[in-house]
Amino acid sequence: MRYRLTVILTMLVLAATVIGAHAQSKKAPNFALKTADGKTLELGKLKGKVVLINFWATWCGPCRREIPDFIEVYNKNKARGFEIVGIALDDDGWSIVRPFVKKLNINYPVVVGDNDLVTAYGGFDVIPTTFLVDKSGTIVSRHTGVMTKAQLESLLKNLL
Repeated sequence: MRYRLTVILTMLVLAATVIGAHAQSKKAPNFALKTADGKTLELGKLKGKVVLINFWATWCGPCRREIPDFIEVYNKNKARGFEIVGIALDDDGWSIVRPFVKKLNINYPVVVGDNDLVTAYGGFDVIPTTFLVDKSGTIVSRHTGVMTKAQLESLLKNLL
């Protein structure tokens, strides 16, 4: 009985590893959304850059904690082909997001997303949720919760 349980658990771990690897090796779903200044940001037009896609909200404490690190890493790596797209999931949209972006001096593009976009990215119940997309447009990492500066820099090391 113990042997069977061990075999079953091993199979489940292997299956989860394969599923996780498969989920991270798919093309990032394209989107075209307006930025605060009314310009359209289309993910597909960022091909050739490494893109961090960060789903967040103004009311989310962990989201607010990671923004300064994102700004710092963005400033350091933008010229090397790194882009960040913040996707705010606030129900009140730009009326609350625009002043928040200005207050925190967020200098990377921010758009407002919705449940359809969350679903396109596999659906998730926790924010922040962050995806890292390589230069070919493939998702290479999915991170739930606060992403630290050290974690982001480690991920970027082999991609830029």
